[in-house]
Amino acid sequence: MKKIFIPILIFFISASSFAQGGEKMKERIRAQKIAFITDKLNLTSDEAQGFWPIYNAYEETVENIKSVDLRAIKMAMRKGKDISDKQADELLQKLIKAEEEIHTAKLKLVEDLKEVISSKKIIRLKGAEDQFNKMLLERLREFREKRNKNRN
Repeated sequence: MKKIFIPILIFFISASSFAQGGEKMKERIRAQKIAFITDKLNLTSDEAQGFWPIYNAYEETVENIKSVDLRAIKMAMRKGKDISDKQADELLQKLIKAEEEIHTAKLKLVEDLKEVISSKKIIRLKGAEDQFNKMLLERLREFREKRNKNRN
């Protein structure tokens, strides 16, 4: 999964949550992602029953790391000019720990998925995630362009 996807998705979802339909938008994106990945991987019903609980647990873990740990780190990083070397070292250690936790979650995902789907489908999963992220970013760009055009 591209490193940029989750922060942009979080931003998109956070921005839309200020509107009344924020939660609805989050669920629509999630449903589209599920349909997209299911289609790209061509999962059988048995594979899907094993795949989605594993994948959802992985996404929940990574989302938690990013929304709790990395969000706090990034907020502190924005104040970078105003922190001491000691604080910067501590911040860097927290960043490394969070990135390691994400990496560990990805490794666990692959190991767990090997029990359910083929290695070939696991490789296709990465491609499907990248395609979905690209599509989501493109839609976000189009939305912004349309919004800016309507303002003028």
